[in-house]
Amino acid sequence: MISSTPLTLLISFLLIGSSAAWTTSPLFTSSSAKTNDRPKKIHPLQMALGIPIGKNYKPKWKKLETLEDKEGKLSEKDKGITGTVNVVFNSGSKTISTYANPGDPIRDVASQAGQFIKYGCGKGECGTCQALCNGQYIKPCVATVPRDIPEGEQYVLSVKATKSKSASSGKFYSVRSIIMGFWNNVLGMLGMALTRRAAKKNYDERREYEDMIARKAREKREARLRADRGGN
Repeated sequence: MISSTPLTLLISFLLIGSSAAWTTSPLFTSSSAKTNDRPKKIHPLQMALGIPIGKNYKPKWKKLETLEDKEGKLSEKDKGITGTVNVVFNSGSKTISTYANPGDPIRDVASQAGQFIKYGCGKGECGTCQALCNGQYIKPCVATVPRDIPEGEQYVLSVKATKSKSASSGKFYSVRSIIMGFWNNVLGMLGMALTRRAAKKNYDERREYEDMIARKAREKREARLRADRGGN
């Protein structure tokens, strides 16, 4: 016999699902809605739980606008950047141009321009950050803007291209996350079973060792008592 609580939950689930289906049914839509807008497909879980799921999910967070998004593309002068040397960073198909003064650390110039460079040791020893400039490799972590660049000539550096970040879909879950979560749970249960078996084996061995010590201590005590009685 079904208890009242599961039965109540089952009835609530059916009522919520049926009411959500009625609201999207063509029989309960106006004539203008029939001709202009088709009812959207709703995920069964969304119908049951009443929350957006899948493509209908819209995250509550919103990406903040940058200064460039608000003000548009600004010139170097409007940004407050000063310098006499035009430094150009080439990274794959992307090019960033900025200005610097002779002797400025290239690391600071790249950060000022928004050019990402992957660094390693930061001391010019590992070569992780090396970039190509005029046919020679330099290390931006320790290199500076040369002082002998002719006026009006660009200082061009070709840095290693980096992978572009994939845009987040905003979904709370995906098929891959469900599969990986299930796999992690299986591994966790398997590891727990193996650990428990090993722990039980260690516990049994310790108990056997303690029992052996207690037995030998008892035998030694009994032998001493027998020796004392025989002497008396």
